[in-house]
Amino acid sequence: MSTPRVVAVIAAMDTKQDEARFLRACLQRCDARILDVGTRADPRPSLQDPDVPRQRVAAAAGVSLDALQTMRRDEAMAAMGRGAAAILSAWRGRGQLSGVIGIGGNQGTAVASIAMRALPLGLPKILVSTVASGDVRPFVGGSDIAMVFSVGDLLGGPNRVTRPVLVRAAGMLLGALDASAPPRVAAGDAGERGDAADAPGDRPVVAITALGNTEPTVTHVMRRLRKRGCEVIPFHASGGGGSAMEGLVRDGTFAAVIDLTPHELLGEVLGDDIYTPVRPRLVAAGEAGIPQVVAPGGLDYFVFGPPDRVPPPYRSRPAHYHNPYNTNVRTAADELARVAEVLAERLNAARGPAAFLYPLRGWSHIGREGGPLWDPDANEAFRASLRRLLRPEVRYLEVDAGINDVQFADAVVAAASDALTGRAVPAAG
Repeated sequence: MSTPRVVAVIAAMDTKQDEARFLRACLQRCDARILDVGTRADPRPSLQDPDVPRQRVAAAAGVSLDALQTMRRDEAMAAMGRGAAAILSAWRGRGQLSGVIGIGGNQGTAVASIAMRALPLGLPKILVSTVASGDVRPFVGGSDIAMVFSVGDLLGGPNRVTRPVLVRAAGMLLGALDASAPPRVAAGDAGERGDAADAPGDRPVVAITALGNTEPTVTHVMRRLRKRGCEVIPFHASGGGGSAMEGLVRDGTFAAVIDLTPHELLGEVLGDDIYTPVRPRLVAAGEAGIPQVVAPGGLDYFVFGPPDRVPPPYRSRPAHYHNPYNTNVRTAADELARVAEVLAERLNAARGPAAFLYPLRGWSHIGREGGPLWDPDANEAFRASLRRLLRPEVRYLEVDAGINDVQFADAVVAAASDALTGRAVPAAG
């Protein structure tokens, strides 16, 4: 008989003991182990039945329960998250851990998410939270955590509202465990993709960033590079996507990065209502020394929420109403000059080959020449600042096209292919 798969249940047993035990029962076909991440120094005797007591979790973070009482609360929460991460990573390293489920309010969600973010991509991670209907980016970051809104509070044991949520969350984890291998894709079913996800082989893996406003050229570049033997992985430049890409670059996943849509840099430098990244952008590829090809996709607009959430100073600017929850507002010349300074600084620091391709006729679908957010003067402020600051080692090319024109996409493919094969990318005349 095969050994049951180990799954972890992360919970603060001070307040979530009944819910944690209920989840353990729902996962009885696995070896379900409760990690108690509570911080009280004197847990009640009835709480002494977790598989991993809080004392052990704290010790894994290098602190004692008594020491936790003297720490600032956020530091204590972070310590328990690190301790849980250390224990789970050790189980994973021994080939034991198959999945994780966590439950919590705001604080328990923070602790569980710290532990989950330390685990590798692909390991199932389910987090049932009372705050999952709000801004979950601080918890998820660039990880593949699946969050489930508990609807009712997780307090006093499962009830007619929270019980079905917990049952289905456990079912999500069990289903994820059963989906251990992706289905094979027949060659005839791959269509224009030109690759099968289950057989990457030795092909170079390339990351590319995208938004809906740069999708046509991203799709063209992906298709062309896949036909040339690359596996191309797109990331939605919506804060979490670009951040996840940066993390995977640090893990050595990619041979090159095509940062066609570094939109998140706006949020990092200037602030953005929605798409601010959770880690610095345009950094990891340069530090790793892998080739990068960069363009200004999406730098021509901020992303705010519904129209009534657009900050008053921006309401007189040209805007595009992308959907009921997303308003795109034009960036100004002085703002773009500042962004160009940061972008140039990061490309100048790159240890590997870097090229910047500039589309003269617009940086997005809505910012194309003649589009609702077309502003050539603001674009020129960015262009002038960037050209002045870039070191000669960073290749700069201008293309007399919009970012979504085939002419520009072909230039990106050529630059990326040259970088991957080690050929020099010609500088602009």
